[in-house]
Amino acid sequence: MSTYQSLSSEKLTVVLDIGSAFTRFGFTTDFAPRYIIRSEVRCKKTNKLRKICDYDSADDLYDMLVELIHIIYFKYALISPKDRPIVIVESLLCPTLFRETLAKVLFLQYEVSSILVLPSHLVALASLANDTGLVVDVGYKEAVVIPVCHGLPILQAWQALPLGGEHIHSHLKSLLSSSNTGIQNLPENFLEDIKVRCCFVTKSSRVEQLEGGKPEYAPPPDVVYPYAGTESILVTGKVREKTFEILYEEDNDHLCLSTMILDAILKVNMDLRQKLAENLVLIGGTVMTLGFKARLKEELQKQLNNDRYKVLNIHEFKFHTLPCKENYAAWLGGAIYGATEFLSMKAISKDFYLREKHLPDWINLKDINNTVSRTL
Repeated sequence: MSTYQSLSSEKLTVVLDIGSAFTRFGFTTDFAPRYIIRSEVRCKKTNKLRKICDYDSADDLYDMLVELIHIIYFKYALISPKDRPIVIVESLLCPTLFRETLAKVLFLQYEVSSILVLPSHLVALASLANDTGLVVDVGYKEAVVIPVCHGLPILQAWQALPLGGEHIHSHLKSLLSSSNTGIQNLPENFLEDIKVRCCFVTKSSRVEQLEGGKPEYAPPPDVVYPYAGTESILVTGKVREKTFEILYEEDNDHLCLSTMILDAILKVNMDLRQKLAENLVLIGGTVMTLGFKARLKEELQKQLNNDRYKVLNIHEFKFHTLPCKENYAAWLGGAIYGATEFLSMKAISKDFYLREKHLPDWINLKDINNTVSRTL
């Protein structure tokens, strides 16, 4: 018997949440992920690290997922995936190619017994014991808002914008290049570290002072960030405050993070609008930034004065405080679901996959009709 098989005699269930930047995984018996690793693998041809989301084709994605799953099971989890169930937490907007390729890797390459696929916005409410809420996921590639009412995601009200960690890193890079001569091509891991260690979300009143050039504006202290051994980067106080402003600046269509939330509320029934406004749930690594929640509440209150949103008649906004860190809130919800009988009831078996050759999907009318016929 192999070493990884002898570590546990019971059928441990792995919970996997593959994000654009980070992958979280652990077991259904855990209250937090065992490991959070970067969603990247080393390319065998070029010997360089590549992000999973930067695949070139279906075959390229297949090869990278095979390598990633191998690392997860045999380097960290230390168990064999064969004949074991697995819980996958994914976004409702996950590309079909990605989810189908992942299922192909798990069923055919690693021979798992079953897969339970859970929508991240729905399961994020599990740790709150609440079935209604407006879930705002600000990740690496994009920000996605989906209302969940009485345990059902309201798909016709979803909102998405390319506002995430990648967008913030690009904005920070341009700000640093303008204030540091000779600094042009900073690696993304340095940008991420500077963002986390030095930057924060400031108040809207200070933004008005900064943009208006008012004399009473006093910038926060500058930070000297060590770079490349003997060199250093000057992160000015203005850069520290302006890095996250791109989330709240309206684009040409007058859309930003706060308008996304209000547009999602606007598309649900009138009797649910105030309840959703009082049950805002923020998930994703970006929302953990200092001052993020307070500034978002300010922007939401300010947007209510717009003629477009006066019809909402919302009195106040309330945010939930999660019992975990926001960057793995969806993973924890998946672990809660996987620890119940929901796993045996709703999981997709290997026999079903081999017969149907695809995963059931909410965008597939045939799958929807089959689901309705089974419930009647």
